[in-house]
Amino acid sequence: MNGRLARLAPRVRPPDRYQVVQSLKAAGAASLAWAVTGWWLAAPMALMAPWAAVALVQGTVYRSLRTALQLFLMISAGTLLAAGAVLLTDDVMTAMLIALPLAVLLGNWAPVGGQGLYAPTTALFVLAYGSYSVADVGHRLLETAVGAAVGIAVNALVLPPVHSLHVNKLACALPRDCAHLLREMGDGIRDDYGKERAEQWYRAAGEMLGALAELRVARGWASESFRLNPGRRLRRRTPSPSDAWDVLWARVGDRLLTLTLTLWETASEARGLPMPTRRALDGLSVLLAAAADVCAVDQAVMEHGPDEERRARRGAGLAEAHRALDTMQGYLHEPGPDTGASLGSLVAACQALLDDLAPDGNGPASAA
Repeated sequence: MNGRLARLAPRVRPPDRYQVVQSLKAAGAASLAWAVTGWWLAAPMALMAPWAAVALVQGTVYRSLRTALQLFLMISAGTLLAAGAVLLTDDVMTAMLIALPLAVLLGNWAPVGGQGLYAPTTALFVLAYGSYSVADVGHRLLETAVGAAVGIAVNALVLPPVHSLHVNKLACALPRDCAHLLREMGDGIRDDYGKERAEQWYRAAGEMLGALAELRVARGWASESFRLNPGRRLRRRTPSPSDAWDVLWARVGDRLLTLTLTLWETASEARGLPMPTRRALDGLSVLLAAAADVCAVDQAVMEHGPDEERRARRGAGLAEAHRALDTMQGYLHEPGPDTGASLGSLVAACQALLDDLAPDGNGPASAA
């Protein structure tokens, strides 16, 4: 039991500021909706208002408005289906057999996402609690509308969510993760890597592609968070790198995937690829370490902006990496089995990696 908890602990993260703020806003919206309908108006179905208010404190103001329309339509449909079925059959059980399948089908068919569940849920509540008179139906829809209005207002007027900062965190993580992997590979090659270690590098390179997908999703959230946001001019908006930044690091990630796959295959006996000579591996180690320094500078530029010192460090790192690449290319012409496909594949991938990192209008500096 203790071992399971120990393995689970690293995966459990404390809630971040955004989650705390949105949770408090949802609780405040529910309390306000209850005060308006249950305390001030003394509405008979006051529960509908806080229920709707909680559901509509969404991740963006635009999403709150869109979800409000979907939620109200589904609750209205479920309410009317249930009330109509009872009036038609005059029997709750028969009405349930008629209304629930239709409500579930509507919720699954309508393009409303997760809000489709509200249609059958509302129909079930209407039938279970016997609230299907004309007055009850009117109160249910009115209180839902009040709760929706409160939820939207709270989300739009109290620290309306903006997600541009998350985009920048993910964008900075790309060169940081590349630098970490390149440095680890350089150290490992110098220490005579094995199959297991090379496999770890390959998996880490694959995870970078997942980070790029997460960045694309974050960009969508950031763009949406400024739509219909009344506080967009008051909230701080952190400038994000252009989409070219994503394309660039996607290419770098592909180079790392090729490099790590070749290293994994040379360390494995399954493919029979020969291990490059010790001298070639030493040159590769120097190249990867220099490329790691270049990526680390790109991270610093992304976080703090460019300056002369960073430009000088980046240029020195690229120059050292190219010298190591020239040394490796010289070993391609040596006789022997170690100058075959494996070294050629490594040289080609390293050449492409350095081309991607070059500040010639296509590198990180121009993509930021």
